[in-house]
Amino acid sequence: MVRPPSPRPLPPVVLMLLLLLLLLPPSPLPLAAGDPLPTESRLMNSCLQARRKCQADPICSAAYHHLDSCTSSISTPLPSEEPSVPADCLEAAQQLRNSSLIGCMCHRRMKNQVACLDIYWTVHRARSLDSDLCLKFAMLCTLNDKCDRLRKAYGEACSGPHCQRHVCLRQLLTFFEKAAEPHAQGLLLCPCAPNDRGCGERRRNTIAPSCALPPVAPNCLELRRLCFSDPLCRSRLVDFQTHCHPMDILGTCATEQSRCLRAYLGLIGTAMTPNFVSNVNTSVALSCTCRGSGNLQEECEQLEGFFSHNPCLTEAIAAKMRFHSQLFYQDWPHPTFAVMAHQNENRALRSQPWAPSLFSCTLPLILLLSLW
Repeated sequence: MVRPPSPRPLPPVVLMLLLLLLLLPPSPLPLAAGDPLPTESRLMNSCLQARRKCQADPICSAAYHHLDSCTSSISTPLPSEEPSVPADCLEAAQQLRNSSLIGCMCHRRMKNQVACLDIYWTVHRARSLDSDLCLKFAMLCTLNDKCDRLRKAYGEACSGPHCQRHVCLRQLLTFFEKAAEPHAQGLLLCPCAPNDRGCGERRRNTIAPSCALPPVAPNCLELRRLCFSDPLCRSRLVDFQTHCHPMDILGTCATEQSRCLRAYLGLIGTAMTPNFVSNVNTSVALSCTCRGSGNLQEECEQLEGFFSHNPCLTEAIAAKMRFHSQLFYQDWPHPTFAVMAHQNENRALRSQPWAPSLFSCTLPLILLLSLW
């Protein structure tokens, strides 16, 4: 009589997955039309609960009250002004970084939703304060005597309704020539979260575009003609075209990325001054147009595209912004990267993550059992 083969024991990895499935809490069901509104006790880390915990801690409570008054007065400074967020507001944001308020949530159908969201957005704005790297680099410049002096000089020359553009450009040129490279590049090439328009506006306003750039965009070829009439501008443009020449669509430069960035910053203050085109991305361009170029249209578009569609320059700027982000990454897990920004922005309305976690464990378990 032939004995049936005894069943083989499950491998350890399968046993561990089974144990994990047993330990995972059940996924909360979505609310139907007639379901009662969720109470605070049914929410994981409700902002109302987190606020009460914070009130029980004198340091947390004082920091929250101070921060609540700070966030209502945040503004974007002009280049000649000091950063508009006082140091004590940043210190209050730092004091809340380990409290239960960070990561608290509000359900869209919960009771006291208005009060909950008021707490959530106070903390959210606090995180934006602390993660605004353009503000941090501006404050670092302020703390450096030379950088602060040079920045104030071009800020004063480039401010006011009747600024003189040629004076403004001369002071900008002096700043980017004489300020230490880490300060100059930090101010201009600071990274911002995609949804942080305040940070993006601060970055775009670094060179005071309302004064430094022409009020009406000229033809790009005319801009180049003006540049060629000035020996300094002509040599700076040749440097830029040499060191920022793209070798392929992947962003490989003809020389080092660092030399491309130096050549790019060397153009600021000349007739060919480029700048960021918006508050929400890192695209750069000349302040000019190719309309009316006639039979020189293609030549004009090539000149303009060397700034706005240059993979070498784009990748060099992105690499420097990643480097600047890493300098401050230990201070706060700020939403500099797009994925982190998306997660932080939707935290208040996010459901509990148990269902995807359960699926991620169940699928490999099924595959392992089928192979076993």
